[in-house]
Amino acid sequence: MKNTFGDLVSVTLFGESHGPAVGAVLDGMAPGVPVDSEAIARALSHRRPWGEFSTARREEDEYQILSGVFRGVTTGSPIAVVIPNRDTKSADYDELASLARPGHADYTAYVKYGGFADWRGGGHFSGRVTAALCAVGAIAASALREKGIRIGTHIAECAGVKDVPFSDDPGREIGLLAERRFPVLSEERGEEMKARILAAKEDGDSVGGILETVVTGMPAGVGEPFFDSTESKLAHALLSIGGVKGVSFGSGFAFASMRGSETNDPFFCDGGRILTKTNHNGGVNGGITNGMPLLFSCAVKPTPSIALPQETVNFRENRNETLSVRGRHDPCIVHRARAVVDAVTALTLADLLTVRFGQTYLSPVTP
Repeated sequence: MKNTFGDLVSVTLFGESHGPAVGAVLDGMAPGVPVDSEAIARALSHRRPWGEFSTARREEDEYQILSGVFRGVTTGSPIAVVIPNRDTKSADYDELASLARPGHADYTAYVKYGGFADWRGGGHFSGRVTAALCAVGAIAASALREKGIRIGTHIAECAGVKDVPFSDDPGREIGLLAERRFPVLSEERGEEMKARILAAKEDGDSVGGILETVVTGMPAGVGEPFFDSTESKLAHALLSIGGVKGVSFGSGFAFASMRGSETNDPFFCDGGRILTKTNHNGGVNGGITNGMPLLFSCAVKPTPSIALPQETVNFRENRNETLSVRGRHDPCIVHRARAVVDAVTALTLADLLTVRFGQTYLSPVTP
Protein backbone atom coordinates (compact mmCIF):
# COMPACT_ATOMS: atom_id res chain seq x y z
CA MET A 1 0.00 0.00 0.00
CA LYS A 2 1.77 3.11 -1.23
CA ASN A 3 0.81 6.77 -1.20
CA THR A 4 4.18 8.28 -2.18
CA PHE A 5 5.40 9.45 -5.58
CA GLY A 6 8.82 10.72 -6.66
CA ASP A 7 12.49 9.76 -6.40
CA LEU A 8 14.53 12.63 -4.91
CA VAL A 9 11.64 15.07 -4.57
CA SER A 10 8.71 13.01 -3.30
CA VAL A 11 5.19 13.67 -2.05
CA THR A 12 3.13 11.53 0.33
CA LEU A 13 -0.61 12.06 0.68
CA PHE A 14 -2.73 11.26 3.72
CA GLY A 15 -6.24 11.82 5.04
CA GLU A 16 -9.83 11.07 4.08
CA SER A 17 -12.68 13.19 2.75
CA HIS A 18 -14.59 13.26 6.04
CA GLY A 19 -11.72 12.68 8.44
CA PRO A 20 -10.25 15.45 10.62
CA ALA A 21 -7.92 16.67 7.88
CA VAL A 22 -6.14 15.95 4.63
CA GLY A 23 -2.44 16.54 4.20
CA ALA A 24 0.78 16.03 2.31
CA VAL A 25 4.47 15.65 3.09
CA LEU A 26 6.87 17.06 0.50
CA ASP A 27 10.35 15.62 0.98
CA GLY A 28 13.58 16.44 -0.85
CA MET A 29 12.73 20.03 -1.78
CA ALA A 30 15.87 22.17 -2.00
CA PRO A 31 16.50 24.61 0.84
CA GLY A 32 16.06 28.34 0.38
CA VAL A 33 13.00 28.22 -1.88
CA PRO A 34 10.61 31.10 -1.06
CA VAL A 35 7.21 29.86 0.09
CA ASP A 36 4.69 32.18 -1.54
CA SER A 37 1.50 32.16 0.56
CA GLU A 38 -0.40 33.99 -2.19
CA ALA A 39 0.59 31.33 -4.73
CA ILE A 40 -0.61 28.57 -2.39
CA ALA A 41 -3.89 30.42 -1.79
CA ARG A 42 -4.36 30.88 -5.55
CA ALA A 43 -3.77 27.18 -6.24
CA LEU A 44 -6.25 26.20 -3.53
CA SER A 45 -8.85 28.67 -4.84
CA HIS A 46 -8.52 27.22 -8.35
CA ARG A 47 -9.24 23.74 -6.96
CA ARG A 48 -11.97 24.88 -4.56
CA PRO A 49 -15.60 24.46 -5.73
CA TRP A 50 -17.46 27.61 -6.73
CA GLY A 51 -20.55 28.61 -8.64
CA GLU A 52 -23.57 26.54 -9.65
CA PHE A 53 -21.43 24.08 -11.62
CA SER A 54 -19.52 22.80 -8.56
CA THR A 55 -20.40 20.82 -5.45
CA ALA A 56 -22.13 22.73 -2.65
CA ARG A 57 -19.47 21.55 -0.21
CA ARG A 58 -17.50 24.64 0.76
CA GLU A 59 -14.18 24.28 2.57
CA GLU A 60 -12.07 27.29 3.48
CA ASP A 61 -8.83 25.31 3.02
CA GLU A 62 -7.09 27.03 5.93
CA TYR A 63 -3.82 25.17 5.56
CA GLN A 64 -1.07 24.85 8.15
CA ILE A 65 2.60 24.24 7.36
CA LEU A 66 3.88 22.18 10.28
CA SER A 67 7.52 21.72 9.27
CA GLY A 68 10.14 22.34 6.62
CA VAL A 69 9.63 26.12 6.32
CA PHE A 70 11.43 28.73 8.43
CA ARG A 71 11.29 32.50 7.97
CA GLY A 72 9.39 32.12 4.73
CA VAL A 73 11.73 29.73 2.93
CA THR A 74 12.19 25.97 2.74
CA THR A 75 14.76 24.43 5.09
CA GLY A 76 15.45 21.25 3.13
CA SER A 77 13.68 19.06 5.67
CA PRO A 78 10.27 17.46 4.97
CA ILE A 79 7.46 19.98 4.46
CA ALA A 80 4.25 18.85 6.16
CA VAL A 81 1.01 20.59 5.17
CA VAL A 82 -2.34 19.92 6.86
CA ILE A 83 -5.77 21.20 5.77
CA PRO A 84 -8.71 20.63 8.16
CA ASN A 85 -12.04 19.26 6.93
CA ARG A 86 -14.92 21.30 8.32
CA ASP A 87 -17.91 21.17 5.93
CA THR A 88 -18.68 17.44 6.09
CA LYS A 89 -22.11 15.81 5.98
CA SER A 90 -21.31 12.15 6.53
CA ALA A 91 -24.96 11.13 6.87
CA ASP A 92 -25.31 11.66 3.11
CA TYR A 93 -23.13 8.57 2.64
CA ASP A 94 -24.67 6.14 5.16
CA GLU A 95 -26.22 3.90 2.50
CA LEU A 96 -22.95 3.81 0.56
CA ALA A 97 -21.26 1.70 3.22
CA SER A 98 -22.53 -1.27 1.22
CA LEU A 99 -23.51 0.08 -2.21
CA ALA A 100 -21.02 0.50 -5.03
CA ARG A 101 -21.43 3.83 -6.82
CA PRO A 102 -20.84 3.08 -10.53
CA GLY A 103 -17.58 4.67 -11.66
CA HIS A 104 -16.31 5.10 -8.10
CA ALA A 105 -13.81 3.15 -5.99
CA ASP A 106 -16.32 1.97 -3.35
CA TYR A 107 -16.20 -1.69 -4.38
CA THR A 108 -12.48 -1.86 -5.19
CA ALA A 109 -11.62 -0.13 -1.91
CA TYR A 110 -13.80 -2.63 -0.05
CA VAL A 111 -11.95 -5.52 -1.69
CA LYS A 112 -8.43 -4.11 -1.31
CA TYR A 113 -8.78 -2.98 2.31
CA GLY A 114 -10.93 -5.85 3.52
CA GLY A 115 -13.92 -3.67 4.40
CA PHE A 116 -11.96 -1.42 6.77
CA ALA A 117 -11.67 1.63 4.46
CA ASP A 118 -13.36 4.90 5.44
CA TRP A 119 -16.23 5.11 2.93
CA ARG A 120 -17.58 8.55 3.95
CA GLY A 121 -17.36 10.89 1.00
CA GLY A 122 -15.14 8.42 -0.84
CA GLY A 123 -12.58 8.35 1.98
CA HIS A 124 -8.97 8.41 0.80
CA PHE A 125 -10.15 8.11 -2.81
CA SER A 126 -11.94 11.47 -2.69
CA GLY A 127 -10.86 14.47 -4.71
CA ARG A 128 -10.76 16.28 -1.37
CA VAL A 129 -7.31 14.76 -0.77
CA THR A 130 -5.96 16.75 -3.74
CA ALA A 131 -6.28 20.00 -1.76
CA ALA A 132 -3.06 19.21 0.07
CA LEU A 133 -1.48 18.12 -3.20
CA CYS A 134 -2.22 21.56 -4.65
CA ALA A 135 -0.64 23.27 -1.63
CA VAL A 136 2.70 21.46 -1.90
CA GLY A 137 2.53 21.66 -5.68
CA ALA A 138 2.40 25.44 -5.38
CA ILE A 139 5.66 25.34 -3.41
CA ALA A 140 7.30 23.28 -6.15
CA ALA A 141 5.90 25.64 -8.80
CA SER A 142 7.47 28.60 -6.99
CA ALA A 143 10.84 26.87 -7.12
CA LEU A 144 10.41 26.24 -10.84
CA ARG A 145 9.48 29.89 -11.51
CA GLU A 146 12.78 30.93 -9.93
CA LYS A 147 14.40 28.91 -12.74
CA GLY A 148 12.21 30.50 -15.41
CA ILE A 149 9.92 27.45 -15.74
CA ARG A 150 6.19 28.22 -15.90
CA ILE A 151 3.12 25.97 -16.09
CA GLY A 152 -0.30 26.74 -17.54
CA THR A 153 -3.38 24.58 -18.11
CA HIS A 154 -6.63 25.39 -19.91
CA ILE A 155 -9.83 23.50 -20.69
CA ALA A 156 -9.23 22.44 -24.27
CA GLU A 157 -12.67 20.86 -24.46
CA CYS A 158 -15.66 20.43 -22.16
CA ALA A 159 -19.08 18.96 -22.91
CA GLY A 160 -18.31 19.09 -26.62
CA VAL A 161 -17.24 22.76 -26.65
CA LYS A 162 -13.64 23.43 -27.70
CA ASP A 163 -11.45 26.27 -26.49
CA VAL A 164 -8.85 27.89 -28.77
CA PRO A 165 -5.45 26.13 -28.55
CA PHE A 166 -2.26 27.51 -27.08
CA SER A 167 -0.32 29.76 -29.43
CA ASP A 168 3.28 29.15 -30.50
CA ASP A 169 4.35 31.67 -27.82
CA PRO A 170 2.23 30.74 -24.78
CA GLY A 171 3.96 32.89 -22.16
CA ARG A 172 1.22 35.55 -22.02
CA GLU A 173 -1.46 32.87 -21.99
CA ILE A 174 0.08 31.19 -18.93
CA GLY A 175 -0.15 34.47 -17.06
CA LEU A 176 -3.75 34.96 -18.17
CA LEU A 177 -4.77 31.47 -17.01
CA ALA A 178 -3.23 32.04 -13.59
CA GLU A 179 -5.84 34.76 -12.99
CA ARG A 180 -8.88 32.86 -14.33
CA ARG A 181 -10.90 30.57 -12.08
CA PHE A 182 -12.54 29.03 -15.14
CA PRO A 183 -9.39 28.33 -17.16
CA VAL A 184 -10.14 29.02 -20.80
CA LEU A 185 -8.35 31.15 -23.37
CA SER A 186 -11.62 32.20 -25.01
CA GLU A 187 -14.09 33.52 -22.44
CA GLU A 188 -16.87 33.19 -25.01
CA ARG A 189 -16.16 29.46 -25.34
CA GLY A 190 -16.00 29.30 -21.55
CA GLU A 191 -19.55 30.62 -21.24
CA GLU A 192 -20.74 27.96 -23.68
CA MET A 193 -19.04 25.29 -21.56
CA LYS A 194 -20.68 26.59 -18.38
CA ALA A 195 -24.11 26.52 -20.02
CA ARG A 196 -23.67 22.88 -21.01
CA ILE A 197 -22.44 21.94 -17.53
CA LEU A 198 -25.56 23.50 -16.01
CA ALA A 199 -27.76 21.72 -18.57
CA ALA A 200 -26.25 18.38 -17.51
CA LYS A 201 -26.79 19.28 -13.87
CA GLU A 202 -30.45 20.06 -14.60
CA ASP A 203 -30.76 16.57 -16.09
CA GLY A 204 -29.17 15.01 -12.99
CA ASP A 205 -26.13 14.12 -15.08
CA SER A 206 -22.49 15.20 -15.50
CA VAL A 207 -19.91 15.99 -18.19
CA GLY A 208 -16.17 15.57 -18.76
CA GLY A 209 -13.52 17.24 -20.87
CA ILE A 210 -9.88 17.62 -21.88
CA LEU A 211 -7.23 19.71 -20.16
CA GLU A 212 -4.22 20.92 -22.16
CA THR A 213 -1.03 21.89 -20.33
CA VAL A 214 2.03 23.78 -21.52
CA VAL A 215 5.35 24.19 -19.69
CA THR A 216 7.83 26.81 -20.85
CA GLY A 217 11.45 27.23 -19.82
CA MET A 218 12.35 23.56 -19.35
CA PRO A 219 16.01 23.00 -20.26
CA ALA A 220 16.99 20.34 -22.76
CA GLY A 221 18.44 17.07 -21.51
CA VAL A 222 16.03 16.22 -18.66
CA GLY A 223 14.58 12.72 -18.35
CA GLU A 224 15.76 9.21 -19.06
CA PRO A 225 15.25 6.80 -21.94
CA PHE A 226 12.59 4.14 -21.37
CA PHE A 227 11.15 3.73 -17.86
CA ASP A 228 11.94 7.12 -16.31
CA SER A 229 11.34 9.21 -19.40
CA THR A 230 9.84 12.67 -18.99
CA GLU A 231 6.66 11.38 -20.60
CA SER A 232 6.38 8.23 -18.50
CA LYS A 233 7.01 10.07 -15.21
CA LEU A 234 4.46 12.75 -16.05
CA ALA A 235 1.95 10.17 -17.28
CA HIS A 236 2.36 8.20 -14.03
CA ALA A 237 1.63 11.29 -11.93
CA LEU A 238 -1.19 12.61 -14.12
CA LEU A 239 -2.99 9.27 -14.29
CA SER A 240 -2.87 9.18 -10.49
CA ILE A 241 -5.39 12.03 -10.42
CA GLY A 242 -8.90 10.70 -9.88
CA GLY A 243 -10.97 11.15 -13.04
CA VAL A 244 -8.03 11.36 -15.46
CA LYS A 245 -8.39 8.44 -17.85
CA GLY A 246 -5.99 9.35 -20.64
CA VAL A 247 -2.78 11.33 -21.22
CA SER A 248 -1.21 12.26 -24.57
CA PHE A 249 1.83 14.34 -25.51
CA GLY A 250 2.17 16.79 -28.37
CA SER A 251 -0.14 15.80 -31.21
CA GLY A 252 -1.03 12.66 -29.27
CA PHE A 253 -3.48 10.31 -30.97
CA ALA A 254 -3.51 12.53 -34.05
CA PHE A 255 -0.13 10.96 -34.89
CA ALA A 256 -2.03 7.87 -36.01
CA SER A 257 -3.44 9.67 -39.07
CA MET A 258 -0.35 11.76 -39.93
CA ARG A 259 2.79 11.10 -41.97
CA GLY A 260 6.35 11.29 -40.71
CA SER A 261 6.98 14.25 -42.99
CA GLU A 262 4.31 16.09 -40.98
CA THR A 263 5.21 14.94 -37.47
CA ASN A 264 9.01 15.23 -37.59
CA ASP A 265 9.70 18.63 -36.03
CA PRO A 266 12.48 20.29 -38.13
CA PHE A 267 15.42 21.65 -36.09
CA PHE A 268 17.01 25.07 -36.65
CA CYS A 269 19.54 27.33 -34.95
CA ASP A 270 18.50 30.72 -33.60
CA GLY A 271 21.18 32.85 -31.98
CA GLY A 272 22.96 29.97 -30.31
CA ARG A 273 19.73 28.16 -29.38
CA ILE A 274 18.56 24.95 -31.01
CA LEU A 275 14.81 24.95 -31.58
CA THR A 276 12.22 23.12 -33.67
CA LYS A 277 9.91 24.80 -36.17
CA THR A 278 6.92 22.75 -35.01
CA ASN A 279 6.24 20.96 -31.73
CA HIS A 280 4.23 17.87 -32.60
CA ASN A 281 6.32 15.83 -30.15
CA GLY A 282 5.46 18.09 -27.22
CA GLY A 283 9.00 19.08 -26.28
CA VAL A 284 10.30 15.53 -25.79
CA ASN A 285 12.48 13.28 -27.98
CA GLY A 286 13.52 9.84 -26.79
CA GLY A 287 12.04 10.51 -23.36
CA ILE A 288 14.30 13.56 -22.87
CA THR A 289 13.32 17.22 -23.04
CA ASN A 290 14.54 19.07 -26.14
CA GLY A 291 14.12 22.63 -24.87
CA MET A 292 10.81 23.33 -26.60
CA PRO A 293 7.65 23.82 -24.52
CA LEU A 294 6.29 20.66 -22.95
CA LEU A 295 2.77 20.11 -24.26
CA PHE A 296 0.36 17.41 -23.10
CA SER A 297 -3.35 16.74 -22.63
CA CYS A 298 -5.42 14.90 -20.01
CA ALA A 299 -8.85 13.37 -20.63
CA VAL A 300 -11.11 13.84 -17.59
CA LYS A 301 -14.17 11.62 -17.35
CA PRO A 302 -17.64 12.87 -16.34
CA THR A 303 -18.16 12.95 -12.58
CA PRO A 304 -19.52 9.50 -11.64
CA SER A 305 -21.80 10.77 -8.83
CA ILE A 306 -25.05 11.56 -10.62
CA ALA A 307 -28.70 11.79 -9.56
CA LEU A 308 -30.00 9.49 -12.30
CA PRO A 309 -30.91 5.90 -11.28
CA GLN A 310 -28.05 3.47 -11.90
CA GLU A 311 -27.75 -0.30 -11.60
CA THR A 312 -25.34 -1.45 -8.91
CA VAL A 313 -24.79 -4.04 -6.18
CA ASN A 314 -24.75 -4.33 -2.42
CA PHE A 315 -21.28 -5.82 -2.14
CA ARG A 316 -21.64 -6.84 1.52
CA GLU A 317 -24.86 -8.79 0.92
CA ASN A 318 -24.14 -9.79 -2.69
CA ARG A 319 -27.40 -8.61 -4.25
CA ASN A 320 -28.42 -6.29 -7.08
CA GLU A 321 -29.64 -2.78 -6.27
CA THR A 322 -30.62 0.48 -7.94
CA LEU A 323 -28.91 3.66 -6.76
CA SER A 324 -29.49 7.39 -7.19
CA VAL A 325 -26.58 9.25 -5.62
CA ARG A 326 -27.64 11.89 -3.13
CA GLY A 327 -25.50 14.55 -1.45
CA ARG A 328 -23.31 17.35 -2.80
CA HIS A 329 -21.49 16.56 -6.03
CA ASP A 330 -19.95 18.31 -9.04
CA PRO A 331 -21.68 18.09 -12.42
CA CYS A 332 -18.16 18.69 -13.81
CA ILE A 333 -14.70 18.57 -12.24
CA VAL A 334 -12.66 19.61 -15.29
CA HIS A 335 -12.19 23.25 -14.26
CA ARG A 336 -11.16 22.23 -10.73
CA ALA A 337 -8.85 19.46 -11.95
CA ARG A 338 -6.73 22.12 -13.68
CA ALA A 339 -5.15 23.03 -10.33
CA VAL A 340 -4.34 19.39 -9.58
CA VAL A 341 -2.76 18.88 -13.01
CA ASP A 342 -0.61 21.98 -12.46
CA ALA A 343 0.41 20.67 -9.03
CA VAL A 344 1.49 17.18 -10.09
CA THR A 345 3.26 18.65 -13.11
CA ALA A 346 5.29 20.95 -10.87
CA LEU A 347 6.13 18.16 -8.44
CA THR A 348 7.16 15.76 -11.21
CA LEU A 349 9.35 18.32 -12.97
CA ALA A 350 10.97 19.32 -9.67
CA ASP A 351 11.88 15.67 -9.16
CA LEU A 352 13.17 15.19 -12.72
CA LEU A 353 15.29 18.34 -12.52
CA THR A 354 16.73 17.34 -9.14
CA VAL A 355 17.65 13.90 -10.49
CA ARG A 356 19.34 15.53 -13.50
CA PHE A 357 21.15 18.48 -11.88
CA GLY A 358 21.43 17.68 -8.16
CA GLN A 359 19.69 18.27 -4.85
CA THR A 360 20.40 22.00 -4.67
CA TYR A 361 19.49 22.84 -8.27
CA LEU A 362 16.23 24.48 -7.25
CA SER A 363 17.85 26.56 -4.49
CA PRO A 364 17.66 30.18 -5.72
CA VAL A 365 20.61 31.40 -3.63
CA THR A 366 23.42 30.09 -1.48
CA PRO A 367 23.38 31.51 2.09
